[in-house]
Amino acid sequence: MKIFVIILAIFLTSCKLNKVVNHHGIHNLEAKSQELLINQTNINQIKSLLGPPSSTSYFDEDILIYLERKTSNSKLLKLGKKKLIANNVLLLEIDKRGMLINKEFLDQDDLNKLKFTNKTTKTITDQESFVSRALSGVITKIDDPLGKKRGTLGR
Repeated sequence: MKIFVIILAIFLTSCKLNKVVNHHGIHNLEAKSQELLINQTNINQIKSLLGPPSSTSYFDEDILIYLERKTSNSKLLKLGKKKLIANNVLLLEIDKRGMLINKEFLDQDDLNKLKFTNKTTKTITDQESFVSRALSGVITKIDDPLGKKRGTLGR
C-alpha cells in the first residue's frame, strides 16, 4: 500500500494544470502589427517595436518578414505530439527612404489558402554534355587508377 501511495504522490506532483506553450518569433505579432501605420512609421520605429526581422526578402531587400509560431503539447492520447496554436506571418514593405509603404498580416488560415506550383526548373547540370560523357572514363580512372573500388583487378 505504501508503494501505491508513493507512486500516486509522484504522479500528482508532476502534473501541471497550466499548458506549456512553446513560442518562436515575435510575441503578440497581430497586436503589434496594428500599431504600425502606413506612410507614418519608419524602419527605426519598426525595429524598436518588433526587433530585427526574422528574415528579409531574397530578391528585394526592402521587404521584412516577421514570424510568430506557438505550439503546445496535445493530449495524452496523441502521445506528446505538438499541437499548432498560432502560425502568423507579417510582411512589411519599406521604401528607399525607410518608410512603411505596405503591410500584410497572414494568419494560419491565410497561409493554408496559398497555392504553390509543382513545376521545377531544369538546370544545366541536369543535361550531360558531350564533353562530360567523353571524359567520364578519364574521370573514373583518375578517381580509381587501380580499379580496386570496382573490383576489376585480380579477376
